[in-house]
Amino acid sequence: MSIRVKLLRRQRSWSLEELGERTGLTKSYLSKVERGVSVPSIAVAIKLARALQVDVEALFSDETSAAEIKITRAAERMDFVGTDATDGGVQSIAGPACRRMLPFIMLPPQEFAPGTKEHEGEELLFVHKGAIEIAFPNQTVKLRAGDSVYFNALIPHSVRTVSATQAEVLIVVSYEDD
Repeated sequence: MSIRVKLLRRQRSWSLEELGERTGLTKSYLSKVERGVSVPSIAVAIKLARALQVDVEALFSDETSAAEIKITRAAERMDFVGTDATDGGVQSIAGPACRRMLPFIMLPPQEFAPGTKEHEGEELLFVHKGAIEIAFPNQTVKLRAGDSVYFNALIPHSVRTVSATQAEVLIVVSYEDD
């Protein structure tokens, strides 16, 4: 439940204080629920579900919905201009681009780094070379050169190279200026 409450709250751009105002619960208690330190009663779960406008079951679900993680295989990319690199081909590798993005190239290690990453915004990983595995809380996805994955960056994740050659991954992270 901790991952779901935090994810749902942040998707709405709410602070812990705002969720507290909407539920009548303290910021301290909500923080404990989000970190998995406290398990809410049924009455509290109902308050949280009402405030977050989801079914109570959604708070307890260990599954990440298909709407939260979008995988685009190489064969599913859309051509905008041309189809080969020599004539300047441009292909869409995911949904509409955000205006605020941080792009970079990553060379993932052979083993998952200790812990997982999670941060504000949305994230797109495009495998340029090699193959990778990306681990989410309830699934691990293998991607090869030309594949991509798009997801809410609040979902904990970790990436590693699984090919004999070093993988190269284009990562684009969206962010908001405060």
